[in-house]
Amino acid sequence: MSTLKTRYLVVGGGIAGVTCVETLAILHPEEPLTIITASSLVKNVSNVSFYAKTIVKFDVNDTEASSLLKIHPNLKIVYDSLKHLDTKNKVATTDGGETIEYDVVCICTGGIPRLIADSKKCNRILGIRDTESVQEFQERLTNGRKMLIVGNGGIASEIVHATKGIQKVWVIRDDYISATFIDPGAAQFFQDTFKNKADNQQDGEKNTILRRHVFSEEDTLVSLNKNLKSAALGPDWYRKLENTKNESGEHELEIIYKVEVESVTEVEDKEYPLDVKLTNGRSVQCDFVISATGVEPAVNFTWDEEPKKASDGGLAVNEFQETSIKDVYAAGDVATAAWEHAPQWFQLRLWTQARHMAAMAAKAMYGKIINEPILQDFCFELFTHCTTLFGYRVVLLGKYNGQGLGNNYEILLRTTPSLEYIKFVIQNGKLQGAILIGETDLEEMCENLILDQIDLTPFGDDILNPDIDIDDYFD
Repeated sequence: MSTLKTRYLVVGGGIAGVTCVETLAILHPEEPLTIITASSLVKNVSNVSFYAKTIVKFDVNDTEASSLLKIHPNLKIVYDSLKHLDTKNKVATTDGGETIEYDVVCICTGGIPRLIADSKKCNRILGIRDTESVQEFQERLTNGRKMLIVGNGGIASEIVHATKGIQKVWVIRDDYISATFIDPGAAQFFQDTFKNKADNQQDGEKNTILRRHVFSEEDTLVSLNKNLKSAALGPDWYRKLENTKNESGEHELEIIYKVEVESVTEVEDKEYPLDVKLTNGRSVQCDFVISATGVEPAVNFTWDEEPKKASDGGLAVNEFQETSIKDVYAAGDVATAAWEHAPQWFQLRLWTQARHMAAMAAKAMYGKIINEPILQDFCFELFTHCTTLFGYRVVLLGKYNGQGLGNNYEILLRTTPSLEYIKFVIQNGKLQGAILIGETDLEEMCENLILDQIDLTPFGDDILNPDIDIDDYFD
């Protein structure tokens, strides 16, 4: 088999790999570029909306890999998986035996679902990560009556919100919902919204979340208010879920707090085929289990010399996304940000950051080839994430849950039931982070306040007074 020679090599067809290709297409279209993708479908971004300089909302779609040929005239697509990377001789070998000589390479192999322990021996435990797993989930939904969801991040929250016509048991190890993204106060805001929608349910109303809400753990609802200081599927993927069953029946959601799954056993001659034992001693029967407990970096190929890895198993990269091996870059879920972070930035394995890291990697690879210095992108100055939870726009900025601030900070809150939830994290009179839920129109102001570190002491609590247009002070 002939050897392919390329200037740039990108491994992976996820959002990081495609973003890297698209950025290189803009920076260096005249040079040969090769992407290795195991699937003919790759991820691309559409409907990009800027709420501020660094706050971006977008949709992620599946598209044919061949569509990338339109944006890069010298692109080669290898439909295969990487088997071995010889970093000394700069040669990549695929499972199919093809060899590719490169000058610089970017590893964008993403992450794999971190499934619960019994997943290997039970095919009724599903991990939601890619298009195929969503399709399998949809098939289970069609025939299932009751499911158990494990995890407390964005995917678990979206499943709970989007699925209809099936009983749901949501198992979380925290004492409030969606702990990856929000605080206990925001969790209470969402739960109050659930109950209001259930109470106000009218016959024939569409998009009903549920009719009845069941909470276990005796003191949970009280504990949600106890301490407000406690600290990639693509956005909107769940909108594609379809459930063909009659949605007019009662949809029960039970949330079980501060507990984990101990074991999952398949049973016969029972109403449900699975028996799930929890660490609190309780057993739950269901048709299938959704394991949405995060991802692990996917490095499923061999090296002649392995680069340095971080404690979480990801490839440790510097501020230019370069690994410890020269001319080997990494971006997205497979990479771990090992540089000294800006005060208001930290890493979460999100699609937003996969785009940022991949674009940075492409710029650094381009700079290496043309021998010009590159500065780190401005997006790494401030953590931002825009998503949708339970039908609301959610914008997270900076240290929105007081991450790394210890106890030396204060919180300002403004909330309007079923409309908005606004939380400011303030330290030494300066805004360090914010949670904005609903159509608040405060995104740009908050971004500027965090980046500029303006002293807010003169404003006191009026910074969130709804009767004062605080934007006027910072125009």
